[in-house]
Amino acid sequence: LDQGCDWERRNRLKVYEAVHLMSIREFSQAATLLLDSVATFTATEICSYERFICYVVLTSQLSLDRPSMKKRVIDAPEILAVIDSVPHIKSFLNSLYNCSYREFMKALVDVTDDVTADRYLTRHAKHYFFECRLVAYKQFLESYSSVHLGSMATTFGLSVDFLDNELAMYIASGRLRCKIDKVSEVIVTKRLNVKNTKYQATIKEGDLLLNRIQKLSRVINV
Repeated sequence: LDQGCDWERRNRLKVYEAVHLMSIREFSQAATLLLDSVATFTATEICSYERFICYVVLTSQLSLDRPSMKKRVIDAPEILAVIDSVPHIKSFLNSLYNCSYREFMKALVDVTDDVTADRYLTRHAKHYFFECRLVAYKQFLESYSSVHLGSMATTFGLSVDFLDNELAMYIASGRLRCKIDKVSEVIVTKRLNVKNTKYQATIKEGDLLLNRIQKLSRVINV
């Protein structure tokens, strides 16, 4: 490839690699390659352009932050040109960005059915559903220091019991930085102290450096 391969083959290879990465749950890496290929897609032997755009949206939803999603996906002319012809994807894409969480959860069910029927993603449908719900919960909770469980359940169109069990599962696995006060039914978020984290990281790196210097001085002295 580095010795004269034409650009079309390079671009096709990106799509092949992206599809492989999707099939092994490497959605972030797949999204990078797919986004690079949006304007140059020619690998119609893999899938149609509409299906390709579906893959772009599906992988980007788990990988990009809000500003990047807006710039590279939501406002991308190539995606806007075909997104209306892809069932459920437009609602799935825009509802999360617009914080329309009830609409997003409904669209997610339809999209997950589509993912289940896809030959490259069918094994990961349950995992994808799990990760997308986590993205939505994180985005919602980032706006609050605390929020009533019932209020969040209403916003997402879920029952209180279901949301309670769902959040508890994410919290127990370390995927959500919050806690649930069962007495008052309030979710309290835990803000990450960036300064303290950087300070601790600097101390740790300093200790490692001192250990290396001490080992090196022993070798020199010998």
